[in-house]
Amino acid sequence: MMHEKFLKPYDPTACEDAIYHTWEESGFFNPDTCIEKGITQKDAESFTVTLPPPNVTGVLHLGHAYEDSLQDALVRYARMQGKKTLWIPGTDSAAIATQARVEKDIQKDEKKSRHDLGREELVRRVKVFALAHENIIVGQIKKLGASLDWSRYAYTLDDKRYTAVMTAFKRMYDAGLIYRGYRIVNWDPKGQTTISDDEIVYEERKAHLYTFKYSKDFPISISTTRPETKVGDTAVAVHPDDARYKEYVGKEYDVIFCDTPIHIKIIADTAVDPAFGTGALGVTPAHSMIDWDMGERHKLTVVPVIDEYAKMTVEGRLVGKKVGEARDMVVEWLTEEGLLEKDEEVDQRVSTAERTGAVIEPLPKLQWFMAVDKPFVMKHSEIEGITPGTSITLKEMMRIVVESDAVHMPQDGFRRAYFNWIGNLHDWCISRQIWFGHRIPVWYKKDEAGKVTATYCDVIAPEGDGWEQESDVLDTWFSSALWTFSTLGWPEKTIDLTTYHPTAFMSPAYEILNLWVSRMILMSGFHLGQVPFKTVLIHGLVRDKQGRKFSKSLGNGIDPLDMITKYGADALRMGLLIGTAIGNDVSFDESKVKGYKLFANKLWNVSRFVLTSADETGLDLTAELHVDDQALVNELRTLVADVNDDFKSFRLYLAGEKLYHYTWDTFAAEILETSKPIFQSDDMARKASRVRALYDMLVVQLKLLHPFMPFVTEEIWSALPEKDSELLLVAKWPAQV
Repeated sequence: MMHEKFLKPYDPTACEDAIYHTWEESGFFNPDTCIEKGITQKDAESFTVTLPPPNVTGVLHLGHAYEDSLQDALVRYARMQGKKTLWIPGTDSAAIATQARVEKDIQKDEKKSRHDLGREELVRRVKVFALAHENIIVGQIKKLGASLDWSRYAYTLDDKRYTAVMTAFKRMYDAGLIYRGYRIVNWDPKGQTTISDDEIVYEERKAHLYTFKYSKDFPISISTTRPETKVGDTAVAVHPDDARYKEYVGKEYDVIFCDTPIHIKIIADTAVDPAFGTGALGVTPAHSMIDWDMGERHKLTVVPVIDEYAKMTVEGRLVGKKVGEARDMVVEWLTEEGLLEKDEEVDQRVSTAERTGAVIEPLPKLQWFMAVDKPFVMKHSEIEGITPGTSITLKEMMRIVVESDAVHMPQDGFRRAYFNWIGNLHDWCISRQIWFGHRIPVWYKKDEAGKVTATYCDVIAPEGDGWEQESDVLDTWFSSALWTFSTLGWPEKTIDLTTYHPTAFMSPAYEILNLWVSRMILMSGFHLGQVPFKTVLIHGLVRDKQGRKFSKSLGNGIDPLDMITKYGADALRMGLLIGTAIGNDVSFDESKVKGYKLFANKLWNVSRFVLTSADETGLDLTAELHVDDQALVNELRTLVADVNDDFKSFRLYLAGEKLYHYTWDTFAAEILETSKPIFQSDDMARKASRVRALYDMLVVQLKLLHPFMPFVTEEIWSALPEKDSELLLVAKWPAQV
């Protein structure tokens, strides 16, 4: 008899948690269990995905919900196809943000700084804080129905990842690709640490463009938005073809600029835009990335004039002043001296730190870097276009991997962006001045004057006294870049690593194409001679229905857990996945989610009709199909082929839409309606044929919809009297005609 559950409307809140518990208890998220139970063949094709690790102290947002729903749909599809399917979960330490949060609480509650506590105690507290919040984000991911193999859960700061990170550092250090050097970096004066180029947030602000001369005798006027840095200028650059300044190239001048003696050399460089300002650029190698590069090309002196707290260090009126105050004072001095020629308001892209919001100060500092232009030998390579023994740079390797399609990047816009980023790539600063994170595995011995006399690098500390470990930790993206293979047991040669790497695909948001995707390609190529994944699909941002970003200031924030409570996880997943091609921004509309809750109930009612008909007529899956019923079954089998093509091409938005319209408009509105007269007739053979056809078609629809709506389909599946698997989670994907 039909289950009593169908006497009531479908209630997702009453069954979703229980269904997820059943899935977890089954062990079928783990491919090893599927092989042991004979559900998956041992020699089946593998399909692996690593979950982009959310911050361990974070909470689920709509971006996570979209990304996780997308990956889960593809993972469930692969599992039902019989592939050895592994989806690896994990979380990231988000070291800078997590430490900052704990420091803020300590300052508020105890009126102490991290220096009052000391390194060991602060790190202990941050670890406690991070692990206390770990279950929150994990529980929220489960609410979505994510079929992750939790037995393989990883954390970027756990012991296994620590070993992987230390090993990776040691190997790259020994290869000469990691070095300590004095170079310009992006400095966050508020966070008191370096950050990478890709962690900068650019803000459009109004600024003043000042045009002036260093002195009345100086022959060239320059334009800048940062006159306070001009006390650190060591050159003026002009374009080699600019006829206005050719006679001055090579000449040198000594002037006193706002109390500060400066020595200026006129140089010619093609990086100068003759149309900007006066066509002459004051070069400050210590406080501009562009100027630093220019300084290296022309062997200019580096003169730092701003410290880590964004205060001026030069003697005279500017000493100790914040850069903003110093700017005003320089402009005032220029005006008094009659040197200011023009002051115009302009639009400017200001570099700010993503985590703290502080304005970035480019500063020269002694830091750890990864060399992207230094050749090394690829001892082992499985990458198309790169043979073992090839001498290559990291930058060249990253380019070839995508050019050769070893990593398939089908979205042309993102592919171009990737190549453009590589073309402008500088050595990667990998050191951070925080305490929470993977501490750099380098030790020093110093003499009484503090000069380093010996350096030691290894996975474990050196024996003997007098060694002092490097205080900096590694950029969190260093450990995250190892994610596809460190989660599979590397540096050990594990069965998992052999079986599941390279992974099948990666689908992060476009803002971390450079931060993460490119770095994973770099690390996997160097350490394994493999690509980290075979396909990269970059997805867009989830925005509100007016196309705006979600933000507290706009008051348009949406909590995905609220949507799940109101409409169910299936409805939220459908609302995110259907309607937008991967790569485009997703316009989130709550009314869509509400509509898919109605669809879940429609599927529920459709199932009730079919099962009731089967109860009343009797279900015989061997009954001969009437020609009309066979035609209906064949039509659905054709849809199976379409959905397969859509999945293979990652057109989930089309697959889901086709299934929605088939179930609602074709199956419910047409086929079930034409079935009613048949069931009211006395033709038993005809009724048996139609019942079998409807039942077969319901089974197929449940399977096709399962990757999109796993909960309601699993709940209906549990009530089916005849099925090929106890759980829909591991049922066989429908065969095509």
